[in-house]
Amino acid sequence: MKLFKPEFWTKKISFFSILFLPFSLIYQIVFYIKNFVTKQRNFKIPIICVGNIYLGGTGKTPLSLLIMKILEQQGKKASIIKKYYPEHFDEHHMIQNYTDNLILNKNRLLALEEAEKSGYDLAILDDGFQDSSIKKNLSILCFNSNQLIGNGFTFPSGPLRERMSSIKRAGIIMLNGKKNNSFEKKVKNISNKVEIFYSNYKPINIEEFRDKKVFAFAGIGNPENFFSMLIENDINIQKKIAFPDHYEFSRDEIKKIINEALEKNFILLTSEKDYYRIKKYNFKDIRYVKMKLNIINEHKFLKTINNFI
Repeated sequence: MKLFKPEFWTKKISFFSILFLPFSLIYQIVFYIKNFVTKQRNFKIPIICVGNIYLGGTGKTPLSLLIMKILEQQGKKASIIKKYYPEHFDEHHMIQNYTDNLILNKNRLLALEEAEKSGYDLAILDDGFQDSSIKKNLSILCFNSNQLIGNGFTFPSGPLRERMSSIKRAGIIMLNGKKNNSFEKKVKNISNKVEIFYSNYKPINIEEFRDKKVFAFAGIGNPENFFSMLIENDINIQKKIAFPDHYEFSRDEIKKIINEALEKNFILLTSEKDYYRIKKYNFKDIRYVKMKLNIINEHKFLKTINNFI
């Protein structure tokens, strides 16, 4: 979904969040009717769903890749399943840079059939928590500590795809960022069976950009998280520009940004996902931050996953 998240999504209550409540109600009614009439299908291989209820920017894809990696270390051959959206080619290219085990299809059911026929031991569904046509062995819901659930309302009154009660369908909550006892309590009040884990991102090439003037830009789910990470790592941001998630940059647009950076002697820096969106233009003046995802208490996390699959 290509959008700038409106300011009122971050406020507990506002004129616009109340104004859009009838539309949120209609959205949820349609969602529940669709789920009610959808027939669920079982597959022979275990399915782990890495999803969210917050619209974008929660780190589903990096976590999917990490789960695949740690399961492969156990000798399991895992595929990553993504529903094909043409505008999401940045994510597709980024995943393909790390693995050949990506299966794309406009229909997730057909992608899972392909995974079974190809001899994979299990499938990791990158997104799809709201897809009720698939019987999952384990659902992992991702949250970011900076946004959490926003104002707590469902779309369009707020940033949630569905209500917090949907946590009951998950086995694991993955919170990226700082520990949050208040949020943990809220989760446990909904489901005391769900396991809560924490993760964090570590930039692995950040030293290359220290003591330099940086022009930062990003078109991801939450661009401010990218800018905050740079500031926290003492990067001297002289200018920053945020674009909507999955923003499709034109060649002329990128050229204009490059020219401004070169004119002012700034390092042009973006996120890894943005880089793969503009890599096709073959510009050599754009750098990106490589990130490594770490799971706190990874051993227990892996044990929990194995209990489900």
